[in-house]
Amino acid sequence: MVKFLKVMIKKFRSFYLFVSTLVITLLHLPFAFAKSATGNMFFNPPLGDSVANVSAEHTSIIPVLKSVYDSLHLNLKGLSQQAFDYAKEGFQKLVAEGKLVNDSIISIADFSLNSGKKRFFIIDMKNYKVLFNTLVAHGRNTGRETASSFSNQNSTYKSSPGFYITGETYQGKNGYSLKLEGLERGINDNAFERGIVIHGAEYVSDAFVNMQGYIGRSQGCPAVPVALSEPIINTIKNGSCLFIYHPSYIDRSAILN
Repeated sequence: MVKFLKVMIKKFRSFYLFVSTLVITLLHLPFAFAKSATGNMFFNPPLGDSVANVSAEHTSIIPVLKSVYDSLHLNLKGLSQQAFDYAKEGFQKLVAEGKLVNDSIISIADFSLNSGKKRFFIIDMKNYKVLFNTLVAHGRNTGRETASSFSNQNSTYKSSPGFYITGETYQGKNGYSLKLEGLERGINDNAFERGIVIHGAEYVSDAFVNMQGYIGRSQGCPAVPVALSEPIINTIKNGSCLFIYHPSYIDRSAILN
């Protein structure tokens, strides 16, 4: 009889342990699903970071912007925090105003960096990816290794900083090319008239960097490596945001002020 009781007690303890574990697991399930529904907390904005007057269809992209720079380790890739912050600010404004057909992609050319650096960043903001990080040229009269002088006028062979919207593609003297619409009056709004476009160029290459420490220069266009020109253009064409950054232009920008 005593032996039978001991066996029963042992079985009861095992059953109790099983039931307790099951209950605890069931109690935690709502919390697990709640965390899954809200997404990765790393990408949720802190309180007070919401953007006012943003239309409902565009709000999904805005909260992500606060953490993209850190999550994609853009500092390690060479993009300055200042360049990204200004790009983000202008991008948010263009999204809020409904000016972008493609509000997932932002392209940033950081002209505060030496042209031998991979200073062109194309970022998918919705899927948290750096799609391209490569070389990009500035105009021949904008500077040699670094950009320092800009113009919005014809025949200056200088770059124009600021915000652009990408347009349609075409085949020109530089091959497959992408038209650009400058959005900032007196800064880059003559881009279309000047023929400022994105195109491939042989002088935008690692070979030039290895030879002289910097790449060749354009007539004002943000030229990219030939091998990447077609995929870059196809990724950003038809209504995405391009930002050419240089600290000297910021105070004159109507979009950022």
